[in-house]
Amino acid sequence: MALETSQPSQPKQWDERLRAGGYKVTPQRQLVLEAIGRLDHATPEKILAEVQQTARGVNLSTIYRALDVLDEVGLVTHHHLNDGAPTYHLASEGGHVHLVCQDCGSVSQVRPEAIKPLITALDQEQGFETDVAHLTVFGRCSRCRGK
Repeated sequence: MALETSQPSQPKQWDERLRAGGYKVTPQRQLVLEAIGRLDHATPEKILAEVQQTARGVNLSTIYRALDVLDEVGLVTHHHLNDGAPTYHLASEGGHVHLVCQDCGSVSQVRPEAIKPLITALDQEQGFETDVAHLTVFGRCSRCRGK
């Protein structure tokens, strides 16, 4: 059950969220949001490369500062999908479970309903409430399994 990628929020909504959080709307923050919307599950380095397509003068520390602000105001969210840098995506995508291939590193996602039996079993057997917004499942994608 694949999750369709939702469209990023309108820039006006981004601006309102930043201002409501007490932050200014800057070109760098806009560029980072747009890059994340295009890339989906991107590391800061990938975001930098995408932003530099438009704005060459932006550096990695600017990307990290923008990501911190955008995460704080709830426009983006980050996950640690491997031992490397965190991966960011738009918060408007909603909750989903990340599926990370240990062979090729691809990241896909499914809706939380796909693992409802697991969530129910953990609750009933362990009294454990699962936070699927931070759930990552590692394994092998269909492409790598077919090799």
